[in-house]
Amino acid sequence: FCPGCQALQPPAPRPDLFRLMDCDRSFRIDPGQLQRRFRSLQRAVHPDRFGKRPPKEQYYSEQHSSLINKAYQTLLNPLSRGLYLLELSGVEPAKETDCDGDSAFLMEIMEINEKLAESKNKDNLEEVETSIKVKQEELTREVTAAFERDDLQEAKKLLGKMKYFANLEDKLKAKKIPS
Repeated sequence: FCPGCQALQPPAPRPDLFRLMDCDRSFRIDPGQLQRRFRSLQRAVHPDRFGKRPPKEQYYSEQHSSLINKAYQTLLNPLSRGLYLLELSGVEPAKETDCDGDSAFLMEIMEINEKLAESKNKDNLEEVETSIKVKQEELTREVTAAFERDDLQEAKKLLGKMKYFANLEDKLKAKKIPS
C-alpha cells in the first residue's frame, strides 16, 4: 500500500516468497505461522475487499492474492519449498536421470509402482499409501538435514527422489478416485 494515499500498489516483479510470508529462508518452517500469515495477507488484499476501488487496484488485488496463494502453496509443501530454496541458491533442480545410478532406489520405485498397478482393493491401496507416506517423511527429514548442513547437492539429490514419491502419490490418488 502507498504510505500516503493507502492505494494498493503492484506486486514486486520477482518477490522472495519467504520474505512475503514472513518466514526465515530455511527448509524448516512453522506451518502454523505460515497459515496465520497467509490468512492475514489475504484479508488485507483479497479481491472482495476491492470491489469499489479503481480498476487498477482491483487488478493489483487479484495479482497480490494470486501471489500469496502461490507463496503459501510453495512453502507449505516440502518438495516445492526445497526446489524453491535450490532455485534461490542458483542450483538447477534434479533431472529424472539423476537417480539412474541408484539402482536400489529405482527398484524400490518399481516395486511400489507394481503394487499400485496390482492393487485391487482398499486394503492394498492403504498399504501402498502408508509406505509412500513413510518414505516421504524420511526423505523430508533427510532434506532438512542436508539444507541445515548447507549441502545443496545432497538436498538436490534427495529432492529428486521426493519427486518420484510425489508422482507415486499422484498415481495413488488417481487410483482411489472411483471412475
